Amino acid sequence: MPAMFVGHGNPMNAILDNSFTRTWRAMGSQLPRPSAILSVSAHWLTTNGTKVTAMEQPETIHDFGGFPAELYRQQYPAPGSGEFARKTQRVVHSTEVALDYDWGLDHGTWSVLKPMFPLADVPVYQLSIDYGKPPQFHYELGTQVRTLREQGVLIIGSGNIVHNLAAAKMGSKPFDWALEFDARVGSWLEEKNDAAILDFHNLGSLASAAHPTPDHFLPLLYVIGARDPHDSVEFFNMDIDMGSVSMRSMVYR
Repeated sequence: MPAMFVGHGNPMNAILDNSFTRTWRAMGSQLPRPSAILSVSAHWLTTNGTKVTAMEQPETIHDFGGFPAELYRQQYPAPGSGEFARKTQRVVHSTEVALDYDWGLDHGTWSVLKPMFPLADVPVYQLSIDYGKPPQFHYELGTQVRTLREQGVLIIGSGNIVHNLAAAKMGSKPFDWALEFDARVGSWLEEKNDAAILDFHNLGSLASAAHPTPDHFLPLLYVIGARDPHDSVEFFNMDIDMGSVSMRSMVYR
């Protein structure tokens, strides 16, 4: 199966018909049917180790505020997979992965999968981001879960290559720093320059503007780690939304 990074952006994308969601729908129709989907979302951050959801029916989590009631009514009733959660435990050897029965599917996962796999009939489970760990830790975890692709697992990282909500404004043109950071990372992805991506903080004030906090960047590290040496990269949804949120997404296959 492919490995994919998706810029999920505004939670309203879950119910809007726009260029982003139309591309997600098209992508879902083009992909082979997964045996399961493993999502690494910017919205499941843990501080006590890495966890993987193992319940058979994960809850749809509405982890946002101030949006229309219609968004809170949305459900994504995909089954979970204790079987693949345990397989994930077994392939990860750099850290202990604990089975979790409390989390569910946060909007970084379901807002993307709802348009992409609207029938919600593919098992979905999530891997948490141990937030106190350095970039190399997350990258190495990605290299270890890579083998799950051979078992039919679609690995998705859900975040944003540029994510500064304090600067975001509906209808705003992209900020120069957002365009520059997005372009730099895009070039590194094309070049397979993983070292530069892991050391993105070396861009100094440019990196700080693009990511006041790194939560939305870290899912990318799992995906580049899960890249096979023979994979090619394909980009989609290349726009900057609200001036400061990059929707750039990519698939390795």
